[in-house]
Amino acid sequence: MNELNNFLQESPVIDFHHPEVMAKSQELAKGCSDTNASEEIARVCFEWVRDHIQHSGDAQSAGCACSASDVLKAGNGWCFSKSHLLVALLRANNIPAAFCYQRVRKDHIGGFTLHGLVSIHLPDHGWYRVDPRGNKEGIDAQFTPPLEQLAWPTDHEGELDFTERFAEPLGIVCEWIQSNISYQQAKDTLPDVKELTK
Repeated sequence: MNELNNFLQESPVIDFHHPEVMAKSQELAKGCSDTNASEEIARVCFEWVRDHIQHSGDAQSAGCACSASDVLKAGNGWCFSKSHLLVALLRANNIPAAFCYQRVRKDHIGGFTLHGLVSIHLPDHGWYRVDPRGNKEGIDAQFTPPLEQLAWPTDHEGELDFTERFAEPLGIVCEWIQSNISYQQAKDTLPDVKELTK
């Protein structure tokens, strides 16, 4: 079996056959040219999730939507949830997509947290990471293959840039999202690990 097939599968979290997710994936792909269509569709999907689904931290929302369809309905999600939706939109368009993570410092409150990214398999570049978190002052994540332009570098002591790619989001992440009952509780309990396991 082609190793990329694992990164095209549906699951309860990546529910891209949900009617609303499928409709959005088709809408975003409409008008993309036949030449280099995968890369163009990937860019459009990335920019739409980055710009149209609000980051729960910025919105001060509990952000308890986990599945792609729930994130689409809610209109907001943490970096992890936004990644779930982006992966679903990409896979719905037959573009292999994976989950990957960083460990970054928490803003102004000390400690560290996992941060969710998406790795997209592009025909001309191979695996390419993007950050759908959402831009704001001091954050400018872009789709500029082959160069990565993520929200944050991992250049402070204790920060980590994990190289592993996962077909499904980490269990610890999904459990945390679904346990959120308020913005403050979510912010106080952001998940953190020093090494990744499936």
